[in-house]
Amino acid sequence: MAYTKHWSNNEKLNKTELAKLEKDGLKIYEDIPHYAKNGFTSIPKDQWDLFKWAGLYLQKPKEAGYFMMRVNVPSGILTKEQAKILAGIAKDYGRGIFDITTRQAIQFHWLTIEDIPDIFTRLESVGLSSAGACGDITRNIVGNPIAGIDPNELFNTRDIVKEVYEYFQFNEEFSNLPRKYKMSISTNLHNAANAEINCVSFTPAEKNIDGEVKQGFHLKVGGGLSAKPFLAETVDIFVEKEQVLQIAIAVTTIFRDYGYRDKRHRARLKFLIADWGVEKFKEKLEEYTGELPSKGVEPVKKWNAGYFYGVHDQKQSGLKFIGFNVPVGRLTADEVFELVRISDQYGQGEIRTCNSQNLIIPHIPEKHVESLLAEPIFNRITVNPNSFIGHSVSCTGIQFCNLALVETKERMRQIAEELDRRLTVDVPVRMHMIGCPNSCGQRQIADIGLQGVMVRNKNKEMEEAYEVYVGGTLESGGEFNKKLKGKVPANFLTDTLEHLLHFFNKEKMSGENFYTFVQRNGTQSLQDQLNIVLENHKDGLSI
Repeated sequence: MAYTKHWSNNEKLNKTELAKLEKDGLKIYEDIPHYAKNGFTSIPKDQWDLFKWAGLYLQKPKEAGYFMMRVNVPSGILTKEQAKILAGIAKDYGRGIFDITTRQAIQFHWLTIEDIPDIFTRLESVGLSSAGACGDITRNIVGNPIAGIDPNELFNTRDIVKEVYEYFQFNEEFSNLPRKYKMSISTNLHNAANAEINCVSFTPAEKNIDGEVKQGFHLKVGGGLSAKPFLAETVDIFVEKEQVLQIAIAVTTIFRDYGYRDKRHRARLKFLIADWGVEKFKEKLEEYTGELPSKGVEPVKKWNAGYFYGVHDQKQSGLKFIGFNVPVGRLTADEVFELVRISDQYGQGEIRTCNSQNLIIPHIPEKHVESLLAEPIFNRITVNPNSFIGHSVSCTGIQFCNLALVETKERMRQIAEELDRRLTVDVPVRMHMIGCPNSCGQRQIADIGLQGVMVRNKNKEMEEAYEVYVGGTLESGGEFNKKLKGKVPANFLTDTLEHLLHFFNKEKMSGENFYTFVQRNGTQSLQDQLNIVLENHKDGLSI
């Protein structure tokens, strides 16, 4: 069904919006066969951005002609066949790199335009797609990675996520949104989908309607990170299971038709919600849906940040799901093939990805758990990781990303492993590293967030450094971490973090987590410690 682009006469449209009026992003699919046949040089530069709608970014440097690809994995659930296809793509075309993202997607690197048609064919053969994994369109839908087997879910959301995801796939009514659009749907009672940092989230809820307690959802809107982060707010409505698609369409329509299109940095849904407020948003929503019941109660428990390490009971009697650490989310293709073999031998072949960049193998009979865990691959990909590497998250960084200012992925891994050698803390400390303000690594919700910057050193040369942020959480609605003053050079970051963590370890109460410590003491105590470190080592610092 055609719709009216009523913003098309807006004289203040930015260049991207004008280009999208000329050509819808999904039309790039029609051009890719020609480009693949004729090579990278046949692609006009003004078409490069459209590849995002196909889940493709040109990696750094763009002129080299290599692509990064994200593949959607709704709720992070992969069948045996899907996981094998993805591993094969990584092995055949991606130099063996297989990354798990903070939105449960899979990311490849080093792809060429000649590779893309075969990759699309392989993905389609197992019901996978990269459409909308990037671009101004609905992104991968984050969900509960243990949906359907989760003892701590209100109900199974797999079919709901599938319905919503498939509706928006290749749907040109919603392929020209003002900016990227991130959705989560989960009834995990520990907020495994990080609801508050999504544009729109459906979260578990119950409501007594006419004497019957119904299970459904609450709706949160307006979350998002990047340079100006917002936490999603709850709209005063109760959404029944069968209404989710209707509500998702209505919310997306409002964003499409009323979202800002003059300045790219204000084009996210979060800015519209901040200006309108949730009451006005609800009024507009009900123009599309009719009157909706007011919200009920949300039976949430403590936030788990998407971590599921160890062996756990499934809903299904006698079966276990097992959560493993993937250091900073990076696997090799051969490791994925081995994981599929193991999952198939001991269970049903499924692999599930978490937004903590880790993975789960489900459906393991209790009698097979010990044998499974004895497999050699689980020396690196472990159920019981050391604390710092087990709670470290990283974006792609300067190795591949054109937006990144600094190295992240390998640096975060090395720092975490070194900290695990140097000290022990009795509670997890979540560290997230990002290479630019876009915050794909979600540093705002970390206990310790590390954001890369470039600074001029004493020799007047540009050098990699990091800003330090402390005290983020999504517990009880969420709070973003706060910036400490000072920039730490990359070569001194490990020592700086060690000092801050020693101070935390010494001053914390028994069992006290990092967020509670910051709340109790304020950020000034950590600022004082950072000042001491930088002052004591100023002669050795290049900045």
